[in-house]
Amino acid sequence: MIVRGARLPLGTHLSAPVDLHVTGDRVSAVVPAGRGVDLPEGPVLDAGGRVALPGFVDAHSHAESAVFDADVQAALLRQGVTTVVLGLDGVSYAPDPNGRGWAGEYFAGILGAHPTFRGGSVADLLATYEGAVPVNVAYLAPHGTIRHAVLGASDAPADDDARARIVALLREALDDGAVGLSTGLEYVPAAHADRAELEALLTEVARRDLVHASHMRGYEEHAARALGELADLALATGVRTHVSHLHGPAAEVLGALAAAEARGVSMTHDTYPFLRGCSILSMVALPTWLPLADAAATRAALGDPATAARVGEHLATLDDLWPRVTLASVPGDLAWTEGLALLEVASRLGTTPADAALRLLVASDLRVTCIFQQPPTGTEASLTALATHGGHTVGSDSIYPGSRPHPRGWATFPATLARMLAPTGPWSWADAAEHLAGRGARAHSLARGTLTVGAVADLVLVDPDRLAARATYDDPRLPAEGIDDVVVAGVQVLTDGRLTGATPGRALRPDPEGGRR
Repeated sequence: MIVRGARLPLGTHLSAPVDLHVTGDRVSAVVPAGRGVDLPEGPVLDAGGRVALPGFVDAHSHAESAVFDADVQAALLRQGVTTVVLGLDGVSYAPDPNGRGWAGEYFAGILGAHPTFRGGSVADLLATYEGAVPVNVAYLAPHGTIRHAVLGASDAPADDDARARIVALLREALDDGAVGLSTGLEYVPAAHADRAELEALLTEVARRDLVHASHMRGYEEHAARALGELADLALATGVRTHVSHLHGPAAEVLGALAAAEARGVSMTHDTYPFLRGCSILSMVALPTWLPLADAAATRAALGDPATAARVGEHLATLDDLWPRVTLASVPGDLAWTEGLALLEVASRLGTTPADAALRLLVASDLRVTCIFQQPPTGTEASLTALATHGGHTVGSDSIYPGSRPHPRGWATFPATLARMLAPTGPWSWADAAEHLAGRGARAHSLARGTLTVGAVADLVLVDPDRLAARATYDDPRLPAEGIDDVVVAGVQVLTDGRLTGATPGRALRPDPEGGRR
């Protein structure tokens, strides 16, 4: 195919119109527009002066099941996303050697239900995506899932035998094509891992020069300390480190990143352009000494009066949290609460916010997700500062279940461009290509993220005059505007803002060249 009359980022400005020749799945030539030399056969995509960028890499997505949904596919492509990184926060479907489906229960409100995968290896899971979806998929081996396969919901440290089995499962996952390891150090059971367990895992990841992507052990006022822990682990093991959904006070966070750099640890990170987060309510509200990784055990524990009283004491300390919480996904009889503030739910139920939260969790088997306002230490200025940092990438942290999901799954990439692009922001178009595509590809060892000759032809055409994020908290599924044509592996998957039905997406394995070609 030929992409005719596109403009490419060139330093601080855009090039004159060029034609990109695509042969097979590769960019075969980039020539001045209209030069008819060695033209490839196939369709012509008229760019009409739009900006051609490499397909965006969503460095943090929970689209494991949602990526099969046509509306979600359109939401991704209309933002310019051609590759999603899955397996984040240490919890996802594979490896599941026992076929228990634990992750699909614990993270039901985040992952949703995969249409075909019923347990097995990382290779088995990756096979479900190959040629079945219009975007590429990369997968991080999830630490919590691996730990659970060996130790269940136990909060005990792994002994030598258990640690060896955990590392062996990680090794198999990496052999099967995982691009690194994710940890979720605020989620159980990974929160119970000791330093010896983490170092053993990260040493194996470092041996392969792959990435450790971490939902670290605290954000906002705890971010600097948590970044220090990641730097310590990186120094001890040599692992490359990527921080998931980084947010917090800019001075402290940037200071911690600089301190790590001074120690020889260069971390990358991803952000999304919103001051509200989204996760499972159990992580936000319940103490980690409960067996949260086992919903049945947690329900049983809450039935014990002494335990219930102790939980009540914990919930009583969260009075500052409740006004900041809105329900996103609530399965079952209380689904009517979706989209309501927790305080409103408590009022309608005639009870306290703490009791309302507990009732929601018990009635749903802990499957509630919520949107929550970040503490005031996170500001708009902090978002911009973190997105200006040289290690920055973009990750939507998209969570799709429920009637009122967070709009970041529909708006992250255009909203980031609106915030960061010149003349109102600090980025050039070349910076945008690096932050949204190139650096994310390199961090995850993916041969994507460029539009040079020989590169895989994942590309998006951006109309700067129409680019807009439309999704809001009240109407979170409104698709973005300004990206109407997208190509994946040389095949057009979005035309005039509509899916073509083509599914050239690949299950990406680590590439020795990373995103360098």
